[in-house]
Formats: sequence, C-alpha cells, structure tokens
Amino acid sequence: MSDDDSNGKGHLYPRVLLKISGESLMGKQAYGIDPEMVAAVAQQVKDVVNLGVEVCLVIGGGNIFRGVSGAAAGMERATGDYMGMLATVMNALAMQNALETLDMPTRVMSALPISAVCEPYIRRRAMRHLEKRRVVIFAAGTGNPFFTTDTAAALRASEMGCSALLKGTRVDGVYSADPEKDPDAVRYDQLSYLQVLSEDLKVMDASAVSLARENSIPILVFSIEDTGGFQRVLRHEGKFTIVS
Repeated sequence: MSDDDSNGKGHLYPRVLLKISGESLMGKQAYGIDPEMVAAVAQQVKDVVNLGVEVCLVIGGGNIFRGVSGAAAGMERATGDYMGMLATVMNALAMQNALETLDMPTRVMSALPISAVCEPYIRRRAMRHLEKRRVVIFAAGTGNPFFTTDTAAALRASEMGCSALLKGTRVDGVYSADPEKDPDAVRYDQLSYLQVLSEDLKVMDASAVSLARENSIPILVFSIEDTGGFQRVLRHEGKFTIVS
C-alpha cells in the first residue's frame, strides 16, 4: 500500500490499535497516573483521529498493579492477573476522561463485565463505534488470567481488522537490550516476526507477536513520550522500529 492509497489523507493505515503500557502514564512519578501525561497521550490520539484514522487503544496496568509481581510475592497468579485487569480499567477510564475533555467521543469496553462504568466487550458493537469515529478503549485485557495486555492488543487488533498495531513505549524503537540500562544496546529499524521470536527481543510477548504474524498485522514501536510521535509514525516518519 503506498502512502496515499488507502484514503488520500497522507497516512498508511485506515484503522490502528495503539498499545501503551501503564508505566507510560506515570510520567515522572514512581507509580499511579500522571494527569499531564494522560492529557498529552490523549492529544496525540485526537491529532491522529483528525487525520481520518480510526483509533482503538489497549492500555496496560503496570503503573497500578502487575499480576506477575503479585505472583512473585506469593499471591496466586490468576488472582494477581485479575487485579491487573482491574488496574487497566482504571487507566482506561482516566484516558476516556482526558479524551472527552478534548471533545473526542470515546467508549471503554471491558472484557470483564463492569456495567456501572463501561460497556461489555462485544466485537460488532466495537466495530460500530469505530465506524462512527469514536475512540474505543479495550480494558481488562483478554478477560483471562495468564495473558498479557500485549496479547490482548494483538487479539483486539486482529478482531477489529486493524491495518497496524502501534506500541507506544518510553524508547524510540526496539533495541538488542534495554537502552536505559545498556549503553551499547543496538537499535533496529526493521525486524521480521521470526527474528523477534528467535532472538527473544522484548518487543511484545511471544503470543502477541505470533498472533500479529498470523494475521499479517505490522507492529510499529515508537516513543509515546515524543510529542507528535504517533502521527509521524503513521506516515512512516521519525524514529520507530517496524516488525513485519
């Protein structure tokens, strides 16, 4: 697909899923939600929707609770994962509030039914929201323990027929090691799904990468902290790594 093939709007992807970690909502805080950071991400989402792109989101919960670390502390893994899912609902509501402050119609759909605060996830209803130019935030992961929000992002991107899965992180792409800890880490511009899996690169977990590969959905990894980064990546500008 060439730059203007899909819609004449100067971007490559008509419908995308943005996956951001809970940690990226912490800003400079040690834990929790930084309202300024949430507002900055919401503005980036609005800018992309204004290009004519349909956007859905999956947000992790690691800024509030992480099931794996709960399990390491002696908690039953399934219980820890359910607590992590509830953390993602809190993040989704914070993001919905920030988007609606910018006059963006937004729906939160949860894989765990919590009808007082959000809609249950129903695939066809989610598709309808996107067609009506609403931002859809998928909360509570897949609704099952032992799966990460990365896997939930790849699953929802597949179900929604997204043309790309964008992972907004704290670094500007995929590195051979953690660049915040290893100054010699090498940055990649392009990778294949198989390279990511065989070299165990920490892009997303293996089941998420396999699912994206099965459904031919490219994964674009970029820094969500880079102002306007989301919009630039959609045009294949700026710094990012593409896995395809």
